[in-house]
Amino acid sequence: MSDANVNVAVAETPAAGSAGSGEVTTNKNSKKKHQKGPAKQEDSKPAVPVTNGELAGSEASTEERGAAREGSAKSKNKKKKNKPNQTEQGPAGSSAAPASHVNGEPNLSEVATTASGSQPAPGEVDGGEGMSGGGFGSNPDEMLLTVQEMLEHLKANTRLLKPAKTPEEALHKSYKFWSTQPVPRMDENILANEPIEQDKPLSEIRQEPYALPDGFTWDTMNLNDPLQLKELYTLLNENYVEDDDAMFRFDYQPEFLQWALQPPGWKREWHCGVRVVKSSRLVGFISAIPGTLNVHRKEQRMVEINFLCVHKKLRSKRLAPVLIREITRRVNLTGIFQAVYTAGVVLPKPVSSCRYWHRSLNPKKLIEVKFSYLSRNMTMQRTIKLYKLPDQPKTPGFRKLVETDLKAVHKLLESYLQRFNLTPVFDETEMRHWFLPQNGIIDCFVVEDPARPGTITDMVSYYTLPSTVMHHAVHKYVKAAYSFYNVSTRTPWLELMNDALISAKNLGFDVFNALDLMDNKQFLAPLKFGIGDGNLQYYLYNWRCPSMQPEDVGLILL
Repeated sequence: MSDANVNVAVAETPAAGSAGSGEVTTNKNSKKKHQKGPAKQEDSKPAVPVTNGELAGSEASTEERGAAREGSAKSKNKKKKNKPNQTEQGPAGSSAAPASHVNGEPNLSEVATTASGSQPAPGEVDGGEGMSGGGFGSNPDEMLLTVQEMLEHLKANTRLLKPAKTPEEALHKSYKFWSTQPVPRMDENILANEPIEQDKPLSEIRQEPYALPDGFTWDTMNLNDPLQLKELYTLLNENYVEDDDAMFRFDYQPEFLQWALQPPGWKREWHCGVRVVKSSRLVGFISAIPGTLNVHRKEQRMVEINFLCVHKKLRSKRLAPVLIREITRRVNLTGIFQAVYTAGVVLPKPVSSCRYWHRSLNPKKLIEVKFSYLSRNMTMQRTIKLYKLPDQPKTPGFRKLVETDLKAVHKLLESYLQRFNLTPVFDETEMRHWFLPQNGIIDCFVVEDPARPGTITDMVSYYTLPSTVMHHAVHKYVKAAYSFYNVSTRTPWLELMNDALISAKNLGFDVFNALDLMDNKQFLAPLKFGIGDGNLQYYLYNWRCPSMQPEDVGLILL
């Protein structure tokens, strides 16, 4: 529910549209693979990575959540590999489920696999003509033409095997798996806002778990057991999201996983694991959590699909599709047939596409670990000065949220979200779970009107997702803050979010990441965020509705 590493190149020249903003460069995939960081200003078009599930031809990967670590310095001009652990996550309305972002990013495109589940050879994509076909002619011109034709044919077949990064690329893919699912076609012009398939009676839903390959067994995990929670932590830490140079790896802490996977209404059956029979080792996982979404003013009960992960050494076993089908079956058994997920690749059919932006808080550390790098004509001192923030927030009444604020904050957020077309619907219990501050998990601040004690006028919130630094003598992790939900009614956006940056800096964060949804575009460039080069696609399963711009999206998936 979606990131590689983040490279932030700081330039003297302000970023376009911002006064004195630094230029940030990143070259990995978005959150769910690590979100890519800001792209260099010299590049007219930032590269679009495969993310919240970026996995080209790989078996498992998701989203998630939907990650803001961006490319490493040494790879700024290097093509990044697709994220190995996020696949098509999907959902909830049929026996075969789609892949999801692992609010972050699903990546397994069916066009990249044959019916047996293996990758087709280049010549198999279009019927076997790829690599065969007569010898070279004796005429040098004919020989050159033949070689050129073969190279072009190889390039075309290679494009077919890779996950689509843009809607244009997606139009040329066949999507054998997704064509069987209740999702809109890529070329479909949608005006309705409704389910694609009607709910099924319990009698039509498979009662038995799907069969796993020999040697594997299902395990419904108990995340209240510290040992099982540690097993899940280890599986994700070692196999979920890693940058292409093996320098950074997402480090979802056990407490964070409990927060993300045990909101009000959570079900143990939706924490679905796969173990090796002989050793009992956990080698696969997928999850769902319940929620209510408002889609174009229509409320619908759904699940969020997240944390689809298969052990690196077992990707050839085709466990991810079975995990997806099984979580769909389990969700269907509870009477829910819709899902929301995110991905870094384009699948049929995104409801919206957002972009991550990144703001450096500790540029010296980020440069030292090669998480970012000095741009041309910049020194370390000038870079530090460029990103320097005041010591304390400036807004009167800016303070940490306390439990007695929840009712007012709930009303504030509920009113604000009515402006958007894709939003969560929180009740009071969910507000407490998602927004009450917890060290190392979620931070939330409010602005209380000094003239009217108890009156909350604004709020900011962000969650914590660190990344382990794999090979560095001094630094062991990069601490990243991800923008959650923010509301400005009285304090201007620039002042409010600058105070949010100051609070994050004071809490020891190294980088602050935000998507360009809701009203975020008003503060990103002016506050020296750098644009990332990875898109995060939003998807709905078994639901069709008109697409929307990022500024119409009011939903954040972890």
